[in-house]
This record gives sequence, C-alpha cells and structure tokens, in this order.
Amino acid sequence: MHTETQETKTSLFLPEVGAEGKKVRIYFDGQPLDVPDDVSVASALLMSGVRTFRSTPVSGSARAPYCMMGVCFECLVEIDGRPSRQSCLTQVRDGMVVQRQEGASALNLQSAES
Repeated sequence: MHTETQETKTSLFLPEVGAEGKKVRIYFDGQPLDVPDDVSVASALLMSGVRTFRSTPVSGSARAPYCMMGVCFECLVEIDGRPSRQSCLTQVRDGMVVQRQEGASALNLQSAES
C-alpha cells in the first residue's frame, strides 16, 4: 500500500532557519547551487532538493543516499570529472562540479596506466 502524499514529503536535510553561515557555489548537472561550506556533497544536494544521484547499471533505476556514512554506495556521483565518488564522504568546496552518474562509470585506461 502506498500512502505517501504531497504533504508528507519533508526532507530531513533542510538548512536551519536563520543559518547564515558561509556559502560556496557548486554545480550539479550544470546548475549552480549555493550551499553551506561545511557539509558533504550528499547533504548539499539533498538540501537543494536533488532526489536522484545516480542510476543502476543493470535496470537504470534511480538511486539516492541511504546510509550517509560510506557503507552502501548509493550516493555515487561524478565529482570534477572523476566517476564513482561517494558524495556522503566528500565535503563541498567552491567551484566543485558534480554530475549524476548514469549506469556504470567508464573505465579510463589512460589514467589507469599512469
């Protein structure tokens, strides 16, 4: 039975009211996001309303952070051109470029050889 309604969709990752800390600008799928500078990429994206971080290689189903401590690997994204980064373990920094990871990441043989 599916009981979720629009009224019950509340994120636990909302900035505190009146929190005026330092912000940094990151880019997610080409969109600029101003986020707190002391949070993980996963937290910053969730606070910004992002609900899908990657898709699975086999079925293409959507995935998002689950454990928020680096155990489950559901939060994998591409960060600054490097695929399969755990967004829950990576702190945001100004200018960071984050992309959704669609399916399996490509193997970069050139960088593997160096």
